[in-house]
Amino acid sequence: MNLVDILLDFFQSTGFAAITLGQAIMLLVSFVLLYLAIARGFEPLLLIPIAFGMLLANLPLAGLMSPPQDGQAGGLLYYLYQGVKLGIYPPLIFLGVGAMTDFGPLIANPRSILLGAAAQFGIFVTFVGATLLGFTGPEAASIGIIGGADGPTALYLTSKLAPHLLGPIAVAAYSYMALVPIIQPPIMKALTTKAEREVVMDQLRPVSKKEKVIFPIVVTVMVSLLLPSAASLVGLLMFGNLFRESLLTDRLSKTAQNELMNIVTIFLGTTVGATANAETFLTPQTLKIIALGLIAFSIGTAAGVIFGKIMYKTSGGKVNPLIGSAGVSAVPMAARVSQKVGQEANPRNFLLMHAMGPNVAGVIGSAVAAGLLLNFFGG
Repeated sequence: MNLVDILLDFFQSTGFAAITLGQAIMLLVSFVLLYLAIARGFEPLLLIPIAFGMLLANLPLAGLMSPPQDGQAGGLLYYLYQGVKLGIYPPLIFLGVGAMTDFGPLIANPRSILLGAAAQFGIFVTFVGATLLGFTGPEAASIGIIGGADGPTALYLTSKLAPHLLGPIAVAAYSYMALVPIIQPPIMKALTTKAEREVVMDQLRPVSKKEKVIFPIVVTVMVSLLLPSAASLVGLLMFGNLFRESLLTDRLSKTAQNELMNIVTIFLGTTVGATANAETFLTPQTLKIIALGLIAFSIGTAAGVIFGKIMYKTSGGKVNPLIGSAGVSAVPMAARVSQKVGQEANPRNFLLMHAMGPNVAGVIGSAVAAGLLLNFFGG
């Protein structure tokens, strides 16, 4: 064998010779997502693992997502992916979110739960739209949940109902979460008058430690008894919050907020990105999912603002309707957007804590909505 044959054989054994057009396109998509995350700062903690997982899964011959076959072990990402497939990672993320979340604004103003519930309206409208476009019930439910702007919940529900759609739904959900500051303000301004946006709300009452400790226990019991299918998400969310509010488990609370959250985020993001291979991602369905996800998110924002306007009217002008948009559960970004738009209308306006109420209510609301859909379509 001469040198040319040796080099030719070597080339044939490399991924360069085996790469398909679809894989090349997916690699380009992963490069774009990495650019958005690194250069533009769009949700880098999540988008970088997702994009890199997509990159790894579309490298030919690497076999990182290959299942075990003929007595051979599967790829590394295949085993890590079992945490998504079995619904383990999203509730663990919720444990960390609970440990980081202060539900005080919601306890101080319980009406906020109505705004959080109203913002879930987009989920159900989009579910109907997806069904009309030919998606099955479980697929439509998985697409609609994007409107909750809650990545772990969207992944949890999709892993249970439509695991073959995990890639496009993950990319759509996290992309829209990253684009909250761009998508929401035009909708908020279009649905409110300047006078409504200028409303300065009264300061919230202080919330006692006893209330904060009782809250996660009561919510866990009530939601789990009412909707058992939501127990894993809501239960872990409230478990993490009890770590925080009991003030006796500081070590556990910090672990849930930091080390555990970071480890699970790496595994979750990378393996979800790895589900976006060329065969399942480059289809007309993906474009429909991305369009429907935007519709779901926009309707959720609009429904929250409209319900905020209803509260503005019924309270005699004491509620600023802008806090309704924070009912989608992108915490705390959606609340910050309410603050920013409110302050543009009135520099004396400080809506952040008022918006945190519907914002954290949205986390509970999207988990409950997921439990409801799982109840209907989970078999």
